[in-house]
Amino acid sequence: MNEPAETRSVVLEREFAAPVERLWRALTQPHLIEEWLMKNDFKPVVGHRFNLRGEWGGVLDCEVLAIEPQKTLAYTWNFSHEDAAFDLKSVVTFTLTPTGAGTRLRVEQAGFRPTQKQAFGGAHAGWKQFLAKLDEVLARAG
Repeated sequence: MNEPAETRSVVLEREFAAPVERLWRALTQPHLIEEWLMKNDFKPVVGHRFNLRGEWGGVLDCEVLAIEPQKTLAYTWNFSHEDAAFDLKSVVTFTLTPTGAGTRLRVEQAGFRPTQKQAFGGAHAGWKQFLAKLDEVLARAG
C-alpha cells in the first residue's frame, strides 16, 4: 500500500516468546485486546466497525481493513478532536512472523501528517507501552 509522501509512520518490531497462534489470539480476542490495548468491541471481520476506548476518555473510530489469520491484521485508527489540527486518520497494521524463539511482531501506524509531531511522538511512546503490556498478557496466558 503506497501512502502519500507527506505522511509518516511509526514502526516498531518486537520478538515475543510465544507461538504465532497465541499472539494472534491476543490481537483478535476482545477481552485480551482490552488487557493490553483498550476497551473495544472488535470482531475479526473485514469491514467491521469498532471503537477503542482509552482510559484517558478518548474514543478511536476503527474499521477492520485486512485479515490474514496468524499473519496480518490491519484496521483504521481514527481520532476526531474538537480542534481539527489534532484529528488523526491512520492505519495500524500488525504483521506476525514465526521465529525460532517465538514470533516477531511488526506494528506500523501510518498516516501522520508532518504537523502532527506530538501525535507521532505520542504514538511511538504509546506503542512501546502497549507492546510491553502485550508481553505481560502473553506471559500470563502461557
